[in-house]
Amino acid sequence: MNSISETLSAPAARLMKISSVCAIFCALICTSPVIAQIPASENDYYRLQTLPIPEGVVLEVGGLEILPDGQLAVSTRRGEIWLIKNPYMAGRVRPQFKRFAHGLHEALGLAYRDGVFYTTQRSELTRLRDINGDGRADTYETVYSWPLEGNYHEYSYGPLIREDGTMIVTLNLAWVGYGASLSKWRGWMLEITPDGEMTPIATGMRSPAGFGFNVDGDVFYGENQGDWIGSGYITHVETGDFVGNPAGLRWTDLPGSPLTLKPDDVPDTGLPMVEVAPDVPDLKPPAVWLPHTLMGISTSDILADTTSGAFGPFAGQLFVGDQGQSKVMRIFLEKVNGVYQGAAFPFREGFSSGVLRMVWGKDGSMFVGMTSRGWGSTGPEPYGLQRLEWTGLMPFEVKTVEARPDGFELTFTKPLNPEIASELSSYHVTGFTYKYHSTYGSPITNREAAPVRGVRVSEDGLKARIVVDGLRKGYIHELKMTSLRSSAGEPLLHDVAYYTLNEIPDGPRLEIDVDLAENREDAPMDANQLATTQAKRITTMPADWTNGPDATITIGTQPGLLFDLPAFDVQAGSRLKLIFNNNDDMMHNLLVVQPGSADKVGDQAISLGLDGPDLNYVPDLDEVLFHTVLLEPETMEAIYFVVPEEPGEYTYICSFPGHSFTMRGTMRVVSR
Repeated sequence: MNSISETLSAPAARLMKISSVCAIFCALICTSPVIAQIPASENDYYRLQTLPIPEGVVLEVGGLEILPDGQLAVSTRRGEIWLIKNPYMAGRVRPQFKRFAHGLHEALGLAYRDGVFYTTQRSELTRLRDINGDGRADTYETVYSWPLEGNYHEYSYGPLIREDGTMIVTLNLAWVGYGASLSKWRGWMLEITPDGEMTPIATGMRSPAGFGFNVDGDVFYGENQGDWIGSGYITHVETGDFVGNPAGLRWTDLPGSPLTLKPDDVPDTGLPMVEVAPDVPDLKPPAVWLPHTLMGISTSDILADTTSGAFGPFAGQLFVGDQGQSKVMRIFLEKVNGVYQGAAFPFREGFSSGVLRMVWGKDGSMFVGMTSRGWGSTGPEPYGLQRLEWTGLMPFEVKTVEARPDGFELTFTKPLNPEIASELSSYHVTGFTYKYHSTYGSPITNREAAPVRGVRVSEDGLKARIVVDGLRKGYIHELKMTSLRSSAGEPLLHDVAYYTLNEIPDGPRLEIDVDLAENREDAPMDANQLATTQAKRITTMPADWTNGPDATITIGTQPGLLFDLPAFDVQAGSRLKLIFNNNDDMMHNLLVVQPGSADKVGDQAISLGLDGPDLNYVPDLDEVLFHTVLLEPETMEAIYFVVPEEPGEYTYICSFPGHSFTMRGTMRVVSR
C-alpha cells in the first residue's frame, strides 16, 4: 500500500496506455463474431487506480468527503481526519496528505457543510472547525452524545446531512452472542439538528454501517446478515419504521419514540418476513435484498449516481458497497403501489481491501475507502484508498428490471441479438426467500422455479418483456440470462439480477400462446456430482476398522470466522476420525482439500449460487478430499477417512461462501 510504483512509474503508465488501446481496439472490432467471443472484464469498463498512502499513515477508512476545492477528506478508525490534495493524481503528481484532526474515537463517518466538518465517534456527533485557516482543526465540539456500555460492537455511523442541515446517524447493536441494545437508542436511526436537538426516527437496525439518499432524497440504509437478518439488504427508512431486529424496541417507551412496539410483539416463527409483516405493526420489509454470498456478505455504503452520465449508463441508480467481499454492487429502484422495490446486480469486484465508504469526485469518478482489520475481506490489504473511473466504453449489461403484472421488462445498454433474445430458454427465473427468526442468518428457503412462458423483444432490441409463471409477492426472484448476446455477439458482462418483488403492479398483460412444456426447467442436481460428494463424507466407522481409528481429532470454532484448532499432525495412511463441532452462531462446514487448493475450492463454492445449500457448498472438485455437511449452530458431525499417503500440509476450510478466506487450518501429514 505504501508503494506508488503501480500508479506513478513509467512502466505502469505504459501498461495503462496499452490496456486502454487494447480496450478501444476490441470495442472497434466487436462486430467480428470471433473477436466478440473474447470475454470482456469489469476492468475494461471501470478501471481501478490505487492512491499511494504515505509510510506511517494507517488509513483505515471510516468516512469520505469531497470538499469544494476538490480535496478528499478521510476519517479513520484510528481516530484521525486527513486532507488529501490532488487525489486524482493529475499530471502523475503524488497526492499530498495533511492531518486535519486526531484523538477521535473510531470516526466511522464524515460530512462537510459551510466550512465545518462533522464526524460520528463511538459516543457522539462531533463538529470540528479550522478557525485560523491553517488546515488543522482548532475546536472539537460535541453536538450530541449518547451512552455506551463498552461492548466492542457498539459502532456509530454518520452523519448524513439533509438539505435543511439536520443530520442522521445510526447506532450499531452490541454483540453478546446475539444483537443486544445494551445502551439507550442502540439499533436506532437518529436525527440531530446543528443545535443538538435529537429525534429518534426508526429502529430494528442491527449493523447499519451504510446509509444514503437516493436521487429523490429518500433515505435508505444497508443491513448485514445476523440474528433476525437472513441476508443483507437495503431498506427505505421513514419515521416510525421497524426494519427487522427487535433489540432496539426496548426503548420505545422513552419520550420521543415514534413506535410503541416491544420486542415480545415480534414472533420468532421462522416464517418469511413477508408472512410476518401483516401481523407486526410498523415492520417494513427490505426494498431490495442482496442475497447472501450470491451478491455480498457485508453490506456497507450506499451512493446514488448523481454524475449525470459521467460514470456510465447507470445515472440515478444506487451503488452499494460490500466490506467482506471487497466489491461494489448496483441497484435499480422503482416504486410500485407507493412501495420501493427493485433489482440488484453485480458491478465491480477486485478492490484491495474491504469496501466501507464511497464518494463522488469532482470529475464523476468514484473514490472508495477500505478497511478490513478485525472484520476480514477478500481484498488482501488491511486498508486502502482507490479511485474507480469509467473508461468511456459501453458494457453490455442489463440496465434495469421493472416489474410487470405478468413478469418483468428488462432494458439493456446495447441492442440484443433478436433471435437469441426471443427464445424462452434464454431466461431462467427462480423465486426464493429467507427465514425471519432470531437465529443468525438463514438458509435459502421456499425456493421454486418460475417458468418463463413468453417473451417479446422491442423493435430497437433494447428491451425484453418476459412473462413468468409463479411470481410471488414479497419474494426475491433470480433472473439468469447466460445465453443472451448483443447484436454484435457480446455476452452480458453480468448475467444475473435479483429482483425483490414487494408489490405486483396492475396493468395490461401480454397475450401469449406458448406451450409451457417448451420452457426448460432448472436442471436438477447432477447425480454424479451428488455421488462424488457423498463418497467423500463417511459418517459411520468403516466395518474393517476393527480396532477403531488410529487417531481422533476434534475441531471447533472461535469468533471471527476461525477454527479453534489452527493445525494438527497426523501420520500418513492412518485412519482418522475427525469431529467438527460447530459451536458458533453461524452455519459452517469443514472440507479437507489438497495442498494449495483452498482459494480455488472457496471460489468454486461461491459460484454454486442457488445450488450451494443443496450441495452443502461442497464443489465437485478433485481437490476436495473429505468434508462434512453444512452444520447448523450448536451441532456436530464426525467423518472417517484414511489420511493421504503423501506427506504435506493439507488445508481444511469452511467453504460457506466468504468464510474460506479466514476460516482455515492445516492438517500436517507426516511420514510414518
